[in-house]
Amino acid sequence: MSSSRSLAAAQTVPVRGDVATNTRRHLDLVDAAAGEDVQLLVFPELSLTGYELDLAPALAFTEDDARLDPLRARAASGGVTLVVGAPVRSGEKLHIGAFVLCPDGHLGLTTKRRLGAFPPEVNPGGAVPPPEPSVFCPGERDELVRIDEHFASIAICADTGDAEHPLRAARRGARSYLASMFFTPGELRAEEERLRGYAIQHSLAVVLANYGGPTGGLPSAGHSAIWSQSGELLAQLPESGPGLAIACEDEERWSGRTRLP
Repeated sequence: MSSSRSLAAAQTVPVRGDVATNTRRHLDLVDAAAGEDVQLLVFPELSLTGYELDLAPALAFTEDDARLDPLRARAASGGVTLVVGAPVRSGEKLHIGAFVLCPDGHLGLTTKRRLGAFPPEVNPGGAVPPPEPSVFCPGERDELVRIDEHFASIAICADTGDAEHPLRAARRGARSYLASMFFTPGELRAEEERLRGYAIQHSLAVVLANYGGPTGGLPSAGHSAIWSQSGELLAQLPESGPGLAIACEDEERWSGRTRLP
């Protein structure tokens, strides 16, 4: 089996509830990734709307949502598999979802299993978003993403806090772990240590995609990054602003780089 793969984390700066503008910004990053021969590009949690839980019911997507069409078309023309975040309605239930948009037209979906909440100390004296269980239902969809001969597993933010989650991914044959995230500066070190630890423990390349600007009334830590399966930091973006963290493996040798606007 070939060991070649090219992965990237997309760091975005969201506009509150503005799906059209956020989609255009996604497309710019998809074009940049295609120009870098990236095979798979991961966006942050709820990337198409921002982490705006009060708006999620009104902005919710469905699996046949026409608002995904520009991204599906660009995935096909650029040859890039996309993992994009959105609130997703399934019947009467609302989930935090990650759509998988493949170049061959396949559309997959993973839904967040482990809902969480931001504690008041992340924004002392200020507002915090409501607890996720007050808006969303836990999900059970968990699709592996194919990258040529390899498979990747998606984790949506708090899913990474369950140590069994990456273990199950590795046991299912995943070689990459795609963390679609939103976390604040005070959480940065713990998140980095956790994800790097998973890379080493389970021999997984780990992609971390976080916002590069505030959302949901909270600051974001940025620092989207990629680690090799040995825990080597291959590429990392700064705290703020959009960009790509890119890592390429060729016969078990990794190289990494970043691309800024």
